[in-house]
Amino acid sequence: MGDRHTRKLTPGLALSGLGLAVAVIAAAAAAIGPYPLTINDIAAALLRRLHGVSDPAFAQLETVLFSVRLPRIGAALLVGAALSAAGAVYQGLFRNPLVSPDILGVSTGAGLGAALGIFLSLPVIAIQGMAFATGLATVALVYAVATAVRGHEPTLVLVLAGVVLGALAGACISLLKILADPYDQLPAITFWLLGSLASIQPADVATAAPVVLISLVPMVLLRWRMNLLSLGDEEAAALGVDPRRLRALFIAAATLMTASVVAISGVIGWVGLVMPHIARLLVGPNFDRLLPASMLMGAGYLLLVDTLARTMSATETPLGILTAFVGAPVFIWLLATGRRGW
Repeated sequence: MGDRHTRKLTPGLALSGLGLAVAVIAAAAAAIGPYPLTINDIAAALLRRLHGVSDPAFAQLETVLFSVRLPRIGAALLVGAALSAAGAVYQGLFRNPLVSPDILGVSTGAGLGAALGIFLSLPVIAIQGMAFATGLATVALVYAVATAVRGHEPTLVLVLAGVVLGALAGACISLLKILADPYDQLPAITFWLLGSLASIQPADVATAAPVVLISLVPMVLLRWRMNLLSLGDEEAAALGVDPRRLRALFIAAATLMTASVVAISGVIGWVGLVMPHIARLLVGPNFDRLLPASMLMGAGYLLLVDTLARTMSATETPLGILTAFVGAPVFIWLLATGRRGW
């Protein structure tokens, strides 16, 4: 009886621990930087803002905290949680731990839209809009190709179509790099494709957050059906679930979520690949526990990486570089030591 209760409490304790870790990382991220703050400074500033009190003596402190640090922390938490949640969904749908949110070409498609917007010298909001639109359009095209091709296993065709169209979008990005101005446009395209939160604005977070929340609704409401899909289409159909419609709904939600955050952050790899895998080892494959664990791990991980990116050197390091340096060895270690029965 004691062992049974221990097993039941373990996922809850794990989620509580992850939540506490994210809170500690967020507090440290708010304090660390070229303009250091103490926890007392942050708490006092939050209380003044809550009560509507304005003090000119703390104007610089509040500008750093509310206009720079907190929006960036919010963006890192949002992007990390969204990418990790989408990764958990894709890995469950395709029953493969090597699947990531960009498997259907959403990240590469968004990169093509952003590169085109930079090439055309459009404003930032238009670049983000094009990234969002082309990311969704790429996945819609992938799904249309997979639907048109008959006579093969649907999931395999979907993944192959995503790889092919993602490669095509990557070739178009390379062409834009060749045609771009090497002194202005090319560095901007390259930096965007490596991912960064350096220029994030509160309006960016306010725009992406509702889309992420809307995409999260079907994942939460239908979380138990994801467990059925992981059994295979025949078993899911035998249990009264339409696997094709349900898969399309989950793919649409994960794609919308991914496109919304990629549009404001650029392409950030490894978060949606590694974090759900670690969360699965921590709390098990039950999607009811896996989804919140993946989101907490992704949020905390990307916030930690972003804090390192802006503090480890005078020149900010793109997030895609740091996530690759950290994520690749961790994933190799997981593959070498992980349980065989994923």
